[in-house]
Amino acid sequence: MKPKQFRNLKGKEYVAPWERAFDRVITPLEEFIHRQTTSGILLMLCAIAALCVANSQYAAGFSAFFKQPFTIGLEGFQLSKSLHHWINDGLMAIFFLVVGLELKRELLVGELASVKQAMLPIMAAVGGMLMPALIYVMVNPTGHTFNGWGIPMATDIAFALGVLALLGSRVPASLLMFLVALAIVDDLGAVVVIALFYTDSINLIALALVGVFTLALVALNLAGVRRLSPYLFLGAFLWVAMLKSGIHATLAGVLLAFIIPMKPKYDPKRFLSLIHHGVDRIKAAYTKDSNIITNDGLRSQVHALGEGVQLAQAPAQVLEHKLHMPSAYLVIPIFALANAGVPIDFSNLADVLTHPVAMGIGLGLLVGKVIGIAGFSWLAIKLGICKLPAGLSMQHIIGVSFMGGIGFTMSIFIAELGFVDYPADLLMAKTGILFSSLIAGITGFIWLYVVSKKEPRLAASK
Repeated sequence: MKPKQFRNLKGKEYVAPWERAFDRVITPLEEFIHRQTTSGILLMLCAIAALCVANSQYAAGFSAFFKQPFTIGLEGFQLSKSLHHWINDGLMAIFFLVVGLELKRELLVGELASVKQAMLPIMAAVGGMLMPALIYVMVNPTGHTFNGWGIPMATDIAFALGVLALLGSRVPASLLMFLVALAIVDDLGAVVVIALFYTDSINLIALALVGVFTLALVALNLAGVRRLSPYLFLGAFLWVAMLKSGIHATLAGVLLAFIIPMKPKYDPKRFLSLIHHGVDRIKAAYTKDSNIITNDGLRSQVHALGEGVQLAQAPAQVLEHKLHMPSAYLVIPIFALANAGVPIDFSNLADVLTHPVAMGIGLGLLVGKVIGIAGFSWLAIKLGICKLPAGLSMQHIIGVSFMGGIGFTMSIFIAELGFVDYPADLLMAKTGILFSSLIAGITGFIWLYVVSKKEPRLAASK
């Protein structure tokens, strides 16, 4: 059935047989898929699949698949890397681009736009990064294992939101927003850590090219260019230059995100005026029983109206919308498949988990996150720097601090950088990440389930 407001519209609507029945099936599915929390479920399934294969008879073939080389480019200018590196350096650049776009939006118009509103998640995120790193360093004060200090700092927003969503209306909607804001600030911290501390030797020529392409992108922004294609074109060259410079290539995505304009070409008043003029021109071009395929004038005016609609939207938000699905449902699951396949020796599991790297990560994620997020939040509130949002209590914050220990995606990513030359320690790191993330998710879920029993059942925002 058509919505009530559309039932009296004149003109034909071409509907294929079974189209309406199909729409009734697909529309709820699409709404479900677009929810941020759904990606956490897919990510979890891919991680489980990778773990199962890595601990089966197919482990060797599975590992060899991601090690096979893949080359792109022309003769004399080629990029040749293993499939695993293409995923971590290339596909993850898309993920970091989305992270950058989300961060930019939140800073300009979202939860982080107001200093007063942003202080609580900022303080929580700072504590949630500092304390895990400090605990890790206390366990691994010297040697090459020290390089893993950045691993327990990260929080996986998809996983954490996926777990939180399982509680449904038992938790206030404001708790979801707090977790999102916290995770976004945490992602920014992880980006800074990667840029400053997990960088290879610098190639000055390539770094100079990074500067050139960055200036070219800024020039496009200042010139008022609002189409995405020039930014994406130069962004590809920026990524190559970043890759060759020694700075991790994924940071090109963040840099590009901050340069893409957030302001649309047309403001609402201008857009409304264009709509009125566009409708008048369409009416003038329309003739009875005309077909848009044969009526060039009508087709041109409809196309112009569509162009106007595009220019009334902020380029950064358009790109974020377009990349959300590929990032959440393609990039991150592939990353999980390529990196979460950890062979686990259950007969020697106690020795593995007491290894300094695994122990440092485990204590950082499970203890450091709770102390950091909950402790810094409490301190900020007591000092009057900020206050709890309506409907939240410190018990809610403690529950979220447990979920902050779900490091997974970003933690594994940093582990790959920190222990690139130490495969044995990388295995310990991944094992610590997986077990800690699992315990953190279960503990946070149980905690919030218990403390939220008597809370008002407010509708979740997702």
